[in-house]
Amino acid sequence: METKESTTRTKWSIDQAHSEISFKVRHLMIAHVKGGLKTFDASIYTEGKDFTTADIDLWIDASSITTGDEKRDEHLRSSDFFEVEKHKQITFTSSTMGKPDKDGNCELWGDLTMRGISKNIKLNVQFGGIIHDPWGNEKAGFNVTGKINRNDWGLVWNTAAEAGGVLVGEEVTINCEMELTNIGQDDLTMELKPASAIKVAI
Repeated sequence: METKESTTRTKWSIDQAHSEISFKVRHLMIAHVKGGLKTFDASIYTEGKDFTTADIDLWIDASSITTGDEKRDEHLRSSDFFEVEKHKQITFTSSTMGKPDKDGNCELWGDLTMRGISKNIKLNVQFGGIIHDPWGNEKAGFNVTGKINRNDWGLVWNTAAEAGGVLVGEEVTINCEMELTNIGQDDLTMELKPASAIKVAI
């Protein structure tokens, strides 16, 4: 006798008009330079609407980096930093997400790849909730933050400052505001056969 086990996956898309990826890094060790990555998208699936089961594949166009200064942006795209001609994408692939606490905070682990180097990182996620907008679309909101050392991905360029220290800090603070739209469900049904019905070739 055959039985069936059904799992419903929900697909989510990034609402580009209400999402952003930004970062900041110390400059001359006394202030911060802020910037963003403007072109990105992701494949996101959850079991039902349970984001602790989220399967996330995010990709970012490395050449879309912007800090408000074109010369600095050109330098960031060069071989001193992101080397965008050889490494066009920055990617993040999730591995596990913890259960949120009473305030909606949890940890997200996954592999961040830049310049062809992949490292497992921890991000902090604050879940804003799920709600319907005035047009009937179901939305989910998140704030994602974290800190990484750019040297771990080969972004090692620096120069000494006259007063001591270095021009650019090693620690980069990441901040992502994400608004997702529920774009439908896939009903994945698997037929489970009893062991006696399975023939094994020897």
